[in-house]
Amino acid sequence: MRPAVAAAPAVLLCASLLGAAPAEGDALPDRMADPGPGRQLITAVAPTAAATTGTVTWWDRRDGRWVRAGSAPARFGADGLVEGAARTQGTDTTPTGLFPLPYAFGVKAAPPGTTYAYRPVREDSWWCQDNASRAYNRWTEPRAADCRARQAEHLVSYGQLYAHALVIGFNYRTPVRGRGAGVFLHVRGAGPTAGCVSVPEDAMRRILRWARARGRPHIAVGTASGPTAITRY
Repeated sequence: MRPAVAAAPAVLLCASLLGAAPAEGDALPDRMADPGPGRQLITAVAPTAAATTGTVTWWDRRDGRWVRAGSAPARFGADGLVEGAARTQGTDTTPTGLFPLPYAFGVKAAPPGTTYAYRPVREDSWWCQDNASRAYNRWTEPRAADCRARQAEHLVSYGQLYAHALVIGFNYRTPVRGRGAGVFLHVRGAGPTAGCVSVPEDAMRRILRWARARGRPHIAVGTASGPTAITRY
């Protein structure tokens, strides 16, 4: 997701702890309408739709219950969060909903112990956000001929921010033009994001070591209450 404000590749990128973890027996995934089909889940929760900070927690399903595996402060879009199905590209909002995590990538090598599919960022790695391109909302290496450079992210240019990242499958399987492209879970910068979710690098590394393909991890993004409450997803 292209940063809301950039200089060089500086970004308005994504930190504040939302609160204590749910009590045992009242785990957040148990209160969701649909925590996904797998045994691993990441929840990204902001206190309100206007907030730019919150908490990311990752969970394992063990013996019929959800167990918290880790937690970290998170940052969201500079203009808060919005229902994913109603989102408009370029609004600096983080889409809410339940999404798959197709693969990981990074400017740096995968953290030791990572088994999740991990794609190294190279000099000619781009993410296309050009609505007119056949490569819209896709990694393209090299940049697709019909994807304008000013409408794409040159991934290596983001350096530390994309040291490690997970692709969030928002608008991914069958992309809707104008809804948004390049939404990731990645290493945080100095402020809110342009629509991604970001966490400290150490947390990103822990998440990548935790994720397992057989666990079919998903990410749920939402608010503590209201129309975009995470429990709706």
